[in-house]
Amino acid sequence: MAEQQKPPVEVEDELALVARIRASHGTDDVVRTVLKTDERVIARVTDGIYRQPGSALRELISNAYDADATRVVLKTDAPRFERISVEDDGHGMPPEVLAHLLLHIGGSAKRNDVGASLGVTAQDDTMCSPGGRRLIGKIGIGLFSVSQLTHTFQIITKVKGDDHRTVATVALRQYSDEDVVPGDGESKKFESGKVNIWREKAADTDTHGTTIVLTSIRPQARDTLRSKEIWSVVDHNESQPDTEERQAVEPPRFHIGRVDESGALLKKTAGNTSSLPWEKGDAPAVAFEKLVQSVWDEVENNTPNPQLKRIFDYYLRMVWQLSLAVPLPYVSGHLFDMDIAGWADAFILSNQPKGAAERLEAAGTTLRKKAGLKDPAEQVGKFEVFFDDLKLARPIKFKGLPATNNALKNPLIFLGKCREEFGKVQRALSGGPLEFEAYLFWTPKVAPVEHQGSLIRIHGSSGTLFDPTFMRYQVSEQTRLRQITCEIFVREGLDSALNIDRESFNNAHPHSVYITKWLHSALRQLASAQKRLASEVRTEVRDESKSAAVSTIQGVATKVWQEEADDVGARPPAIELSRTGKKSEGAVEAYVFSRSAIVPERPRANTVKSRTRSAILEEKLKAIAQVLASFGLLDAVPKRKQEKLLKAIYEILDAPGE
Repeated sequence: MAEQQKPPVEVEDELALVARIRASHGTDDVVRTVLKTDERVIARVTDGIYRQPGSALRELISNAYDADATRVVLKTDAPRFERISVEDDGHGMPPEVLAHLLLHIGGSAKRNDVGASLGVTAQDDTMCSPGGRRLIGKIGIGLFSVSQLTHTFQIITKVKGDDHRTVATVALRQYSDEDVVPGDGESKKFESGKVNIWREKAADTDTHGTTIVLTSIRPQARDTLRSKEIWSVVDHNESQPDTEERQAVEPPRFHIGRVDESGALLKKTAGNTSSLPWEKGDAPAVAFEKLVQSVWDEVENNTPNPQLKRIFDYYLRMVWQLSLAVPLPYVSGHLFDMDIAGWADAFILSNQPKGAAERLEAAGTTLRKKAGLKDPAEQVGKFEVFFDDLKLARPIKFKGLPATNNALKNPLIFLGKCREEFGKVQRALSGGPLEFEAYLFWTPKVAPVEHQGSLIRIHGSSGTLFDPTFMRYQVSEQTRLRQITCEIFVREGLDSALNIDRESFNNAHPHSVYITKWLHSALRQLASAQKRLASEVRTEVRDESKSAAVSTIQGVATKVWQEEADDVGARPPAIELSRTGKKSEGAVEAYVFSRSAIVPERPRANTVKSRTRSAILEEKLKAIAQVLASFGLLDAVPKRKQEKLLKAIYEILDAPGE
């Protein structure tokens, strides 16, 4: 008779669990324990406190960074998303660290003496990793962010020099307020799931790192990753022969493909199963550069204000957002390391309440050296993240941007740095010192539009996206705000203002209040400097205008555009009614529409009078479109609806009347 497998040994005491893990050998000697939390509210992490599936992957990458990993590899079987793995070459977790992690969800060993004793943090500084990186993880729930994606996952981890790897399979449970395990007062624990753990012999003792394998992806998460919300509408439209029954949703320009209802078969869109900006076989870094360039190509073609949600499916948007979130180099280099000679003007921001920005003569050297900036000095060692076919980098470009009609052709860079000790406020109330650096990058065209706003990084990491309100800036300068990208690099402080999901801040925290006031002051300084520079070119612009034959109709549109832009030299983008769908040669910035979609084809008297009337009618239509663009109304609707709107306006203008 075959020998029956021994039932798992259940252990809840931490020291006993460590001993049992070390004594375990293979799947026939499994140790079982119960996940417990130190704080009742933390138990809710198994319900998924994070907003999107991408948030869970961001937290796993952050964990790898804190473990001093130099390389993180994420693999999915997109577009099916039946399995996701995250592998890093960090320190790995010995049984002591794994046991602490499982039994103390929300009781992070980072930033305290426990971390030093376990080897999770540096011995001389619990705010840093063993390798010297400033920690970006917060409260010890990052691993369990995967509940957003699945309730079952596997941990495979190994430390250097150990001849065994440790394997743990985790089954999370849904939290409920009624699921309280009886205990004594404040020591009550909450069961978050079950874990099976064993040790396996490893062939290579020098290898190290951790792999997280996610299986049984939750249906709702899989639907999100597959962009089901978009593709279901596209499927509906394709099944409707009557165009009137179709919804105004177009397939994203770039996507990883769609699957049928079973999730097995790929379906073709426009003759292809996928549409990607890179070629198969491109190196991962090259492929990512092409992904970023595809957004700017939209500006060069016929979409002056490209939006990620219209260009990419959810998967590609998620990749973009992850690239913004984690500590990575910029795709084309850090702004602080650039010589601005010949392509930009730089200014130093004042920290005084009514201060003014002063020009910085930085030609021939880097902004970092000239202004004494340090970011990203705290990022110790190489850190690379590979996501399927892509090597991620921060997708923000500063040089080589498309030309525009704006009077100021070169970008304006405003640099600032600040340290506030809050000396008159108790540390318990202030949160301690606050130190940060920042840039505000003004350029006539920010692409994609999702980069319009301010983004805060704490030690190189961010869980937020760009805030288009600039931390609730109330001054009515919407056009100028749409021309600014701002990043704030926090070197010390603000950690305590970060909410549990790491995707938002406590706006009432003293550090948040201080940064908000500083940013609003910086915006006022930027506006003043930009206006001053615009006035310096006013005479030149006026002279150029005299030599140009500007119609009365175009003059109205130009005036509105200049008023909204608060720039007397600015010119609105051209409006072109094209038969080919492409902008004309020589056009710098233009909205391009299909002529057949807007101008009805009907017989007209071929007379000078009729031709003149048609030409004036089209000029009026273009001017109205420019006025709509001035107020951001044209970009508020998709391309197809833009054309329907302009067609309706054309027909109103063309209607007979007295």
